[in-house]
Amino acid sequence: MPPKPLHSAWVLMITSAVIFSITMGARQSLGLFIAPINLSTGLDIVSISFALAVGQFFWGLAQPIFGAIADKKGSYGVIVFGAFLLFSGLALTPFVHSEYTLILTLGILSAAGAGAGSFSILIGATAKQLPVEKRAFAGGFINAGGSFGQFIFAPLAQAIISSFGWIWAMFTLAVSTLLTIPLASLLKPKHVTEKPIVIETITNELGLTEQVRQAMKNTSYLCLHAGFFTCGFHIAFLVTHLPGEVALCGHSASVSAISLSLIGLFNIAGSLFAGYLGSIYRMKYILVVMYASRTAMIALYLLSPKTPLTFYIFAASLGFTWLATVPPTAGLVGKLFGTKYLATLFGLTLLTHQVGGFLGAWLGGLFMAHDGDYHWMWYLDMILAAIAALVNFPIKEDKVVQKV
Repeated sequence: MPPKPLHSAWVLMITSAVIFSITMGARQSLGLFIAPINLSTGLDIVSISFALAVGQFFWGLAQPIFGAIADKKGSYGVIVFGAFLLFSGLALTPFVHSEYTLILTLGILSAAGAGAGSFSILIGATAKQLPVEKRAFAGGFINAGGSFGQFIFAPLAQAIISSFGWIWAMFTLAVSTLLTIPLASLLKPKHVTEKPIVIETITNELGLTEQVRQAMKNTSYLCLHAGFFTCGFHIAFLVTHLPGEVALCGHSASVSAISLSLIGLFNIAGSLFAGYLGSIYRMKYILVVMYASRTAMIALYLLSPKTPLTFYIFAASLGFTWLATVPPTAGLVGKLFGTKYLATLFGLTLLTHQVGGFLGAWLGGLFMAHDGDYHWMWYLDMILAAIAALVNFPIKEDKVVQKV
């Protein structure tokens, strides 16, 4: 007897959340390895930052590509292939001794592998199983899985680095990514039917190429891209250089690990809350508030004494909005174009997100090398967050219809 649709949807949501927790947790912990790699290989912070910046870009580039494959062929093969890429990139990193090989392992292999097990592929599969009013919650639930991964992986990686060295920590991350392979089997059609349980409210008979072409002419879709660019810039800068900022303030690496962990922990609540709000309010307003709040948070951080408590409060506050922008952004893409090519279309917004991420990670290293601190990056981050808040206002979105 086949599972009931609701049961199948929950199995898919939980499986997707766990997969995302592994791929995101491993990826978001890499900033902790900058100092150890620098000491071990002699590569300077600009070279390491550039490799991680390339990784930001390739993580984004992989998603519309793998998303298009998943839309056509299913998600199982994409996630398994990505697991092997991610494992290879992380496992080979301890053997590199040049900037170019570091770009290959952390910048291309591991980033592309994480992209194959990312939110766009996972939400693309899940959204097909849910009615329109439940998709925002599903996005928040899956996204919370990625945040939980960061909460678990960051302190674990730092503990292994402190106790056994960065090489063993990197190997541990690599092996953990293989757990996504058996989990991916739960996403096969025999477990969860690919047929939507509701009729899509937006008729979509267009081919993939034509749908992408029309989307790129849609002003609301382009506004989502612009806002998401800033989100990527902001997140990549912090996840890459927050450990360096903590060190500049004279604190130990454990403060960095706890801060990154707090970001993940509080984003669990933020993602779920954003998913819930998306079923009540217009999602563009949720995005406006989130981006505007980041401007205020950074300003308060710059004005505060740089104690460990300040970093913990800053991390918790940022964590609440960290990747909580993802559910409303994915929800808006689904509202605008339906779910047929959601993995591809949302994957393209994530590519823009990661172009911003490339610049955030790379420019952080350049400013640090030139000025000896990150103060100009903080100012730039504030300006971009304010612009992102404004650019979401013109998005055309229907009112949320409340069911009695």
